[in-house]
Amino acid sequence: MKRRFPFQVKLFLALVLFSCLLLTLLGVILFHFIDRQLHHDLGQRARVQASEIALMPGLADKVAHRDLAGIAQLIQPLRAQSDASYIVIGDTHEQHLYHSESPERLNLPMIGGDNAEVLQGKTIISVRKGGIGVSLRSKAPIFNAQHQVIGIVSVGYLTSYIANINARLLWQAALYGLALLLLLFLFSWLFSRNLKKQMFRLEPKDIALLVLQQKALLEAMYEGVFAVNEERQLILINRAARELLSIQQDEKTLLGKPLADVLHVPPGFIEQTGKGNRHDQIAVLNQRQVIVNRVPIELEPGRENGWVFSFRDKNDINTLSSQLSQVTRYADNLRMMRHEQLNWTATLVGLLQMQHYDEAIRYIQAQSEGAQQALDFVSTRFTSPALCGLLLGKYVSAREKGIELRFDPACQMTRQPPLISETALMSVIGNLVDNAVDATLKAPPPCAPVELYISDRNQELLIEVADRGCGVDDAMKAHLFEQGVTSKPVGDSLASAEHGIGLYLVAGYVEQAGGSIEISDNAPQGTLFSVFIPYHASNTTGLTHDAFQTA
Repeated sequence: MKRRFPFQVKLFLALVLFSCLLLTLLGVILFHFIDRQLHHDLGQRARVQASEIALMPGLADKVAHRDLAGIAQLIQPLRAQSDASYIVIGDTHEQHLYHSESPERLNLPMIGGDNAEVLQGKTIISVRKGGIGVSLRSKAPIFNAQHQVIGIVSVGYLTSYIANINARLLWQAALYGLALLLLLFLFSWLFSRNLKKQMFRLEPKDIALLVLQQKALLEAMYEGVFAVNEERQLILINRAARELLSIQQDEKTLLGKPLADVLHVPPGFIEQTGKGNRHDQIAVLNQRQVIVNRVPIELEPGRENGWVFSFRDKNDINTLSSQLSQVTRYADNLRMMRHEQLNWTATLVGLLQMQHYDEAIRYIQAQSEGAQQALDFVSTRFTSPALCGLLLGKYVSAREKGIELRFDPACQMTRQPPLISETALMSVIGNLVDNAVDATLKAPPPCAPVELYISDRNQELLIEVADRGCGVDDAMKAHLFEQGVTSKPVGDSLASAEHGIGLYLVAGYVEQAGGSIEISDNAPQGTLFSVFIPYHASNTTGLTHDAFQTA
């Protein structure tokens, strides 16, 4: 298996290798610069020395008379003070008259082939191989009184001498470079370790995976989520937040903008919640009432560097509460049936223990007549056990309130519409029956029965619930199925508990199933709700609102 180094080690090695490469490149450039500069400086130095020697008093006469001893006596003190590798004096025939390093070369030809320009009166600098090796040298002409060239002065520096100077300078530079490299090693290690700490000891691939997971998680969340930094600039917002707050721009366009430019928030929206976590606070964002949770972002303990907000539409909470209330009512209905059954059984047991058999028989007949009829009717007309349980529960619940739930003799449902779930269908029927019972209780006594008709004989399921209650105003019919709208009087306990959610749920379930709802007056008083749910998919979505207007 291929071994993989941790990110900290790889970063350290990368920084070290880069530093070494950089220092090597700098060393090459420095060597080239020093070598060029040294050649230039030594060439100019040799030129100056050669020119000064050529102008020495008495040198021209001695050269003209080929006075070798006089030339040596004149030049030797200068040679002791010069740092040049050699000093050479020659005549116009290019023969040595003086050589500071090789006296045996006297009267021998000068080597290099660069004397032509000098004999023409020019001072030159060249690199040539002479009698003692390759050198950087400068040659100057020696003039007589008539300004004629009678000799040559050559001052040179051997390339080996120049190389030694370069090596010495580079060695000093290398020592400084080594010290710098050690500092770079230390810096690279501290930098990589600190960076690893800032990354919470995670590898880059782990961070990339976390970012992708976070993005997928945020997009999958039903709740809206957004985050801001210390400057109140938006740094994160998910799809659900944009949809809930009706924001059309995409996430990339929104990021970095001030929160106030993206959302219409209450003044002091962040400051008014104080520090730390905050949960289930009601706020208005973009004119929409929501329930907000807030969690601070802390890079350092005790210091809030930003905040993450999650929120849900407050009406969604009300909807869930209504659905829970519906389930609670189902349970209450079952408890009432159980309570009534226990009372009935206790009474019957008492009569039997007292051996009042005739009274027990009459009591059984009296108590079971209505319930048994309802049970027999429901069990034979409806094949869904859940629906049978719901209708029996509603029958007993209405009777406890002094209202009769009357089933139409033509009721029948032997098949479930495929476009609506059994739970949703139970919610539709249960909410309509509850509303009819509540409306009947508000009418003056005596309370008329609530009538229920369910039929699947045609290509759609028909549900009709009629009451003789207080009725619904014509102006409210078009808005009755909107969320938060209720026909119950203000201050009614049930109305305040439901917040107009029941009929809103009914409309939602029916519309999802492609059905429609009609509301009409039930003469001489009361309301008739008619629900139509097709058994086959069709372009019926949206009929609910049309039915409101035509009802």
